[in-house]
This record gives sequence, C-alpha cells and structure tokens, in this order.
Amino acid sequence: MTSTERRDKIETLLKENTEPISATTLAKKFSVSRQLIVGDIALMRASGHKISATPRGYIMDTDNKKNGKTYTIACNHTMVNMDRELYAVVDNGGALLDVTVEHPVYGQIVGELRIFSRFDADLFIKEIERNMAQPLLRLTGGIHLHTIQCKDEDTLQRILDALRKENILLEQR
Repeated sequence: MTSTERRDKIETLLKENTEPISATTLAKKFSVSRQLIVGDIALMRASGHKISATPRGYIMDTDNKKNGKTYTIACNHTMVNMDRELYAVVDNGGALLDVTVEHPVYGQIVGELRIFSRFDADLFIKEIERNMAQPLLRLTGGIHLHTIQCKDEDTLQRILDALRKENILLEQR
C-alpha cells in the first residue's frame, strides 16, 4: 500500500468513527510505526483535513454546534483539583471541548479535550500522569478558558454553580 492509499484509508476510518482512534491503533491496523501515522496525520492536516488530536486519539472535526450551544468559561485552579473541574462540567450535562491559555510569547495556546463523561475525564487525568505531562494551566498559574458545550441555559447554570461551589470558576469580584 502506498502512503497516499494509507492516508485515504485513515481519512475513511476517521470519517466513519465518532470516537477517537489512537495513532497506535492506526499503526497496528496498517502495520507501520506510530511515528509514520503521526506524520500522515500532519500531512493530512496540512492539506486541509480537519483532524483534531484528543487525549484518546484522532477524530475528524464535525460541527459541534449541532449538538448544543457552546460557551466560554474562565477557570482558575491547580492540578490538585482538576478532576473536580472536569466532573463539575460532565456530571451536570456538559462537555469540555477544549482548553485555552494565554502564553506571554506564543499568545493563545488551545488544546483539544473533547471530554464528554467521567470516563473521558479519568482517562485524560491518567494520560497526564502516565506521560508525566504538565497541563496547560501550569503555564498561567492556573488561569485558563474552556469551551464547553451544553444543551441549554439551565445546564450552563448548573455547571457554573458547581464550579463556583468548588471555587474554580473565575469571576469578576
């Protein structure tokens, strides 16, 4: 199989799946190295494919707005209570689509999250720990933004109330 054929098959797989697919899974499927898949994805993105890298793998971007309204919220916390932040959103009917921090040199840095459940939240935290990675909030002393998705204003209000209760929501005082 040529590299072009492999990328075409990767595109088909990503379009057919609503769940992320890891580079390792794709590498096994095509009997190539994980690094080759990472390169394929980079080339596909460069040619205009809308592919996001999430903590659970690659996913073809879709129109998130069809599944609910999106809102931006500001949060401030440490690594210690990151799980409480994630749970406050998903347990109250929301999804965390991404995280944004303001870096003094690079400007805005956005990380895809796509956390829709406690399972996703736990997996995200385990991946940070397993890779000994620093979450983006460490770059800004804990201050960051999230794009969240929820079905209506009542759901948003429940999420905001839960984040306030955890002393995580950043608000004007």
